[in-house]
Amino acid sequence: MTAIQRDYLDDYDRQRKPAPFPRDLAAAIARKAEAMARRFEEQAAAQLVRDAQRALRRGQSPESIAQELGL
Repeated sequence: MTAIQRDYLDDYDRQRKPAPFPRDLAAAIARKAEAMARRFEEQAAAQLVRDAQRALRRGQSPESIAQELGL
């Protein structure tokens, strides 16, 4: 019993010419990615501020908080 070590479907896909990607779809994807990144950045900043405020209330120094947060 032998095993074929070659995937012929991969070769078939490489022989096709890539279809042109629609510009309007690319623009929509870029807008969505930008909105997602903006939301993530806002959430991350809010979480860092909450963590820092909590640490300050516990009496930690700003220097140690900055070090813990990787600032």
